Amino acid sequence: MKFKPVQFPADSLPHKSIIEWWYFNGHLTDAAGGRYAFMDCLFKADWQRIKLPFFKLPLKRFIDSPYIYFAHSMLADIGKQKIFKEVQALSLLSRDSFARPLLYANYFDPITAGGYINCELAETEAQKFHLKTAKFDLLLKAQKKPLLESGQGLINICGRQSYYYSLTDLAIEGKINVSNKWLEVQGRGWMDHQWADLAYSKNQWTWFSLKLDNGADIMCVEYDDGLSKDYAIDLINAQGQAWHSKKVLMRRGRAAWKSQDTKAEYPLAWEITVPGQKIKLTTKAMTRDQEMIFGTINYWEGPIEVAGEMDGRPVKGLGFMELVNYPSDYNFLVLAGKDINKKIKRAVSARLKKILS
Repeated sequence: MKFKPVQFPADSLPHKSIIEWWYFNGHLTDAAGGRYAFMDCLFKADWQRIKLPFFKLPLKRFIDSPYIYFAHSMLADIGKQKIFKEVQALSLLSRDSFARPLLYANYFDPITAGGYINCELAETEAQKFHLKTAKFDLLLKAQKKPLLESGQGLINICGRQSYYYSLTDLAIEGKINVSNKWLEVQGRGWMDHQWADLAYSKNQWTWFSLKLDNGADIMCVEYDDGLSKDYAIDLINAQGQAWHSKKVLMRRGRAAWKSQDTKAEYPLAWEITVPGQKIKLTTKAMTRDQEMIFGTINYWEGPIEVAGEMDGRPVKGLGFMELVNYPSDYNFLVLAGKDINKKIKRAVSARLKKILS
């Protein structure tokens, strides 16, 4: 891949790449002290080159573009341990999506029963965003300059190159829908934007975004291609100074959760050591059933707590963990059918309540 320096706002917009995504996560609180977490990600893929096994359908008959879109979102009520997940296997975009000077996409899931809700990802001003789904409506504003992973925004891990930058400290305000009630919330979040000319692989990775109470934000990842493991860590401190390395140690803890759907077992506790910054952290999941299933891909995505030390001083914080392509055994067509049935039952139930009320 011939390197081109990352520039803003141009590189916040879509690229002619095989795969690309805009990803957000965050921790939120309401006025009563309730704790919540969310994740939202819009994907763009060249469906003929991505080589996802479940994209071998005759899409040419229905799509006049080389690109398809899909979206995943999640809202967790941490106190009640309730999780709402939405996986849009195919997202339809409005005609004016990606047609503005800043990032803008309006989309919905065509596989609905009882009507649809439009979702929105919009950069309303430079590095200020509006996110809207069925479960949240949030405004996010960057508090630090972008973190260019590896120092230039192009990472090379196990020989796979990808453009990658993060907005590691987003101030958040807005509302979330919990048990059919909208709550005002505020909090802090994280944004990743990544694009690459890479086809799908079953490689496994373990990824963290960490926000420490000393103002340091950390991205670290372990990537396993089946032959070897590779690592990356990027840190930006409270003053906006960045540091990058491949020297990070990641070791599983004892806690784990096994999915009844996919039979995958996900490690929920980790130890992270960064010798170059005198960092030693432990992480633990704040919820358990955070598995997302997208066709033949299963992954765990959820909120974590962090504690440990940095440069000889105690630190704590919050973050997110992503565990992708951990070994599983399931029939995705069966699970997809169950999910569609659940959506239909929910829609019918909601319709009956409306009629009888």
